[in-house]
Amino acid sequence: MATVPPIKSQGIKTKLSAWIKVHAESRSYTRWIEPFMGTGSVVFNVQPEKAILCDTNPHLINFYNAVKSGSITSAKAREHLSHEGSELLRSNGEHYYIVRNRFNATGDPLDFLFLSRSCFNGMMRFSKRGNFNVPFCKKPNRFAPALVTKICNQIENVSKIIHRNDYQFLCQDFQDTIDSADSQDMIYCDPPYIGRHVDYFDSWDVSLELRLRNSLVGSDANFMISTWLENKYRKNSYIGEIWGGCYISTIEHFYHVGAKESNRNKITEALLTNYSTKMSIDVLRPESNVQVMHHMAGTLL
Repeated sequence: MATVPPIKSQGIKTKLSAWIKVHAESRSYTRWIEPFMGTGSVVFNVQPEKAILCDTNPHLINFYNAVKSGSITSAKAREHLSHEGSELLRSNGEHYYIVRNRFNATGDPLDFLFLSRSCFNGMMRFSKRGNFNVPFCKKPNRFAPALVTKICNQIENVSKIIHRNDYQFLCQDFQDTIDSADSQDMIYCDPPYIGRHVDYFDSWDVSLELRLRNSLVGSDANFMISTWLENKYRKNSYIGEIWGGCYISTIEHFYHVGAKESNRNKITEALLTNYSTKMSIDVLRPESNVQVMHHMAGTLL
């Protein structure tokens, strides 16, 4: 059974973690590195013995450092969520905005947990000033006892993984993270998806995708990068334009995101690597005049 992190966010990779883990296990490494840790769904399922886990979102890093230090436990989370959840219900949802304002002023990691589990559609969106600005999910009874218990169990599970292994959580730019890697490391990247609408702590564009590509190719480490190949409307042309020379493996996935059910469609996920596996083929460059092909990786989940 997959380990689900307590922080919720769109684009979470929990259901794809087994597929990613298969690719990681085809190479030996001593340290796992994630320049875009996000909610931590991949590392908590791969469970390497040693890891450097980074993100530019300080609230994610603060939360997991608080779990690591013991300042956040399942018991403390239960007390916090039960109290704030009661206020949420009593105020018919208005208390959400009190917590959001308080979080934007103090950055309290337990308030961050509360917001991630009660905001609209599990979004993680910040203003240019760095303020969390996602509205309420309109469910005042959001923190029923069963959900609070579920979240607390998730905290307990990831806490055991963190304390059983040697994990460092750092808030820094992906360039600094990749520059610290060596030939014994495995780098896994899950950046915001280029060419798609993205709500993230920082924006993402072609210049950043190129900088990421150059950083990874210039490192001595093996690397994997998650991106998208196609959906029912269009294909990701950047794979051939930017990632030519890598290997690609794909699998169909369904993200439960979007305000309307009609906007929730299948997408072909791609995993790019600088090494070949039994499930991957070459990414062909545009100048080869051959379209990028994709190979279905089979049902692993």
